[in-house]
Amino acid sequence: MSAALSTVWLPLVLRRQLWAHARREQPRECVGVLGGTSSGEGWQAQVYVPLPNVAERAEVQYRADPAALIRALRELRAQQLSLVGLFHSHPRGPQQPSATDIAAASYAVPYLIVDLSAGTLRGFLLPEGAEVAVRPRPGCYPELL
Repeated sequence: MSAALSTVWLPLVLRRQLWAHARREQPRECVGVLGGTSSGEGWQAQVYVPLPNVAERAEVQYRADPAALIRALRELRAQQLSLVGLFHSHPRGPQQPSATDIAAASYAVPYLIVDLSAGTLRGFLLPEGAEVAVRPRPGCYPELL
């Protein structure tokens, strides 16, 4: 994997949305999808779509509502965007994917995880577990968002 393809470019406004969603849902894990584009520069996130977590044990795992996930993917396609990331929270850690996260991984995009207890946002390619950088999108200035 090249250095460029190991980066998720995340506008600050989307970063704020991810954190807000995670805080709103705690003590349950939250889940959502990121839409955007991918290129030699990595994955460029442009929109975030929160999804209902329908896992039986939502305090320690996530499972996106299948119908809501299909609707979100169709909406991304209608906007000429691709799935560029999946997001979920770990209200009490850990900062890295759990064994359940790894076993359930089925998309070839980064999985972003907010660990509320540690205050971190990290990205991983699953199931292999390689970490990807999560960086502010170039040209995005906080004062303009």
